[in-house]
Amino acid sequence: MAPPVPGVAPCLRSVNTGELSEVVFNNWSPRSVLPVWVDFDGRPRHYPVLQPRSGRRMYSYRGHLWLFRDAGTNDGLLVNQQELFIAAPNVIKADITLPVFTLKERCLQVVRSLVKPVDYRKLDIVRSLYEELEDHPDVKKDLQRLSLERSEILRNGVLE
Repeated sequence: MAPPVPGVAPCLRSVNTGELSEVVFNNWSPRSVLPVWVDFDGRPRHYPVLQPRSGRRMYSYRGHLWLFRDAGTNDGLLVNQQELFIAAPNVIKADITLPVFTLKERCLQVVRSLVKPVDYRKLDIVRSLYEELEDHPDVKKDLQRLSLERSEILRNGVLE
């Protein structure tokens, strides 16, 4: 991998290896799941929703990156206990589960589900929570964060 270029944000993207990798996406969560493939340019591409406690056989390729989101709230989910799934010939399953949300994260989710965004600032809560409520989960923001984290790991010479 090339070293990061100063002033240019790192970008996670799938690699075009052409090496087939068959995998089963297993949704073990109680939520409907949106599989998101990160394409060769680092753009998220949505795939059909997986219903709760269901699975789907997928034909992907080694080096393809996948994220999984709650289809209703866009909250990030875990796959094989990680945020990011990298397809590989020796990995035959992708087990999708709920992460352990902090109490604050869970409370924000519940408030978002009960209150319309235009009414957030009418709530009698601490001012800083308004901004957090308005900062909805976003795949592109998560990809940018994961890219920066990966770049930092590579800079420090520690790759899992």
